[in-house]
Amino acid sequence: MAEDILLYEQDGRVVTLTINRPEIRNSISAPEMLDALEEAFGRIGRDHGVSCVILTATGTAFSSGGDVKDMAKRAQRMQEFPAGTRHWYREGIQRIPLAISKLEVPLIAAVNGHAIGAGCDLAMMCDIRIASDKSLFAESFVKLGIIPGDGGAWYLPRLVGRSRAFEMAFTGDMIDAQTAAEWGLVSRVVPHEKLMDEAKALAQKIARNPPEALRMTKRLLLESEFSRLDTLLDMSAAMQALAQATKDHEEAATAFAEKRKPVFKGN
Repeated sequence: MAEDILLYEQDGRVVTLTINRPEIRNSISAPEMLDALEEAFGRIGRDHGVSCVILTATGTAFSSGGDVKDMAKRAQRMQEFPAGTRHWYREGIQRIPLAISKLEVPLIAAVNGHAIGAGCDLAMMCDIRIASDKSLFAESFVKLGIIPGDGGAWYLPRLVGRSRAFEMAFTGDMIDAQTAAEWGLVSRVVPHEKLMDEAKALAQKIARNPPEALRMTKRLLLESEFSRLDTLLDMSAAMQALAQATKDHEEAATAFAEKRKPVFKGN
């Protein structure tokens, strides 16, 4: 079942994960989807033959986030036992941002359509976002009388700034791909039919670099969001010692001196 709802394809050092539930607009809240995503990110993290990941979806939506019909069915039960709802979030959707936060390789969201609610947050959890010109984004939780329970309130202001984050979260309104680019929510907007070509070209460009240097660079960038400068400098010095001890670093320096393309082996 998991293989059907989340497609896993590898081309060289690039893995493409495709959410495959178009019949429910690629909702990610079902337990089987959460299991599949968490398992896939864990698998990638343990596979040192992977240097970059693309996350996309089938159909016209990247992800509608939560299954609203399922929310309606659970509403009364959640009113009767709020503590159970707390556990439901911590043991459910919140597993995804935690799993992604542990992923050391670069993660690209190829946003092929609507990214709504938790679907918008899922895109924000990725390191780079490329949007189809048909995509739309909304931090729409308030329209359902709920809040972003999956970390959206952490990601959104860091990407678009406080004022625009508040506007998106307080109104719940959709923004189009071009607005998302202007606000910094996505890196670039491309014609819909070229989305995967652009995402794969970027992923391959990233994956051509030394694998261990990529992983350590991502870790430093993530740590910089909440570390003091002196702490990050200490961490940078330690990681630089590791990086400069790799054969890939020696190969890069030698290839530069010899004016040829380097051949990296991940060691």
